[in-house]
Amino acid sequence: MASSSFRLTHVLIILALLVLCFLMVLFPAETWHAGVRGLSIWWDVLFPSLFPFLVLSELLLGLGIVHFLGTLLNPLMRPLFRVPGSGGFVFAVSCASGYPTGAKLTAQLWDQKLVTREEGERLVAFTTSSDPIFMIGAVSVGFFHNVSVAPVLVASHYAAAFIVGLLMRFHGRTTDSSAQSPHLSPASEKPKRNRLLQAIHAMHQARMADGRAFGELLRQAVSSSLRLIIIVGGLVVFFSVMMELLVQTGWLGQLYRMTEQLLTWMNLPPALSQSLVGGLFEVTLGAKEAGGAGTAVPLVYKAAAAAFVLSWGGLSVHAQIMSILSNTPMRYGPFLFSRAMHALIAPVIVIVLWVPIMGGSTSPAMSNSGALPADISLYSPDGGQIIFSGLVILVGVLLVLLFFSLLRTVLSPERFQK
Repeated sequence: MASSSFRLTHVLIILALLVLCFLMVLFPAETWHAGVRGLSIWWDVLFPSLFPFLVLSELLLGLGIVHFLGTLLNPLMRPLFRVPGSGGFVFAVSCASGYPTGAKLTAQLWDQKLVTREEGERLVAFTTSSDPIFMIGAVSVGFFHNVSVAPVLVASHYAAAFIVGLLMRFHGRTTDSSAQSPHLSPASEKPKRNRLLQAIHAMHQARMADGRAFGELLRQAVSSSLRLIIIVGGLVVFFSVMMELLVQTGWLGQLYRMTEQLLTWMNLPPALSQSLVGGLFEVTLGAKEAGGAGTAVPLVYKAAAAAFVLSWGGLSVHAQIMSILSNTPMRYGPFLFSRAMHALIAPVIVIVLWVPIMGGSTSPAMSNSGALPADISLYSPDGGQIIFSGLVILVGVLLVLLFFSLLRTVLSPERFQK
């Protein structure tokens, strides 16, 4: 039975690819422009925001800095999310550079036996998020032409991620809620006089276990990061082309109508259907459609639709995560469930926070979709701004996490003396 199901799936995939090839022949100009648009998004936004932090994170992992931070953050991350302290570093880097960095770092932690399968699945669930630079520069300024929506989008996105992390702590076995991962290094098994000495010892052990010279470590970090960033770019271009072909053929019309009926039944503006359907496939397209949904749609609903799209991530991001997790025993199912939860929670938080942050403003966005720039490079911040802002966010999030971890240790030190 399973074999026949596998063969049927294989045949359907082949047929879908043949249909896609046929459509590319029918619409060559549209295919070309969609590919160029996807490549522009990758080069102007994704490459500068992802590549430096991928290289930096691999260097910090090889030098033992992640082990150092993980030991210091363990009193905070394990009781809250049932993940080791190194998950705090993953969360900070994900905030600075966006998806799919969290999955990539989690896979590296698995390779170094710092997380179990279920801990990795919990970690990927709430560290897969958009970065503030994209939400502020691209979505708020570029798509909405209204920077005042940025605080609501950022706050709702990360508040929902925090809630997802708390909910996903119940994923997996409940017998190890306070236990260390069985794959952790021996440094965590020996009690130290204080946590700082324990962190320094863990960093030293990790560096000795790695053993690579800095030059070799840098070469491998650049090589590994380039492979991942090229895969990300290819998936972005592929889904950009696929989405354009679906639009050209009109196959999305039925899905648009179904979404409009659902929104009408929920007493929501049906004009948001293009944003939600577009965001199902590609986050950039969905966010752009949310900003240009029309002046008749209140801004609060546009922001809620953008929050849904940013939290879901689009099938392009899902494909990136699947490609990364394919080399580990971590499953896609828990990630899919967490994306659905994140996408449902974030719009609710937007509506709850709208009056406190925006003062009850329901005015539409400053311009409709016809006035939006066609090239993402026209509104995205330059590479220097992206890297500098990302580093500031990385350091800031780490300092906040370290503060709360220290506070947790001071308030209940007896629990973390193991």
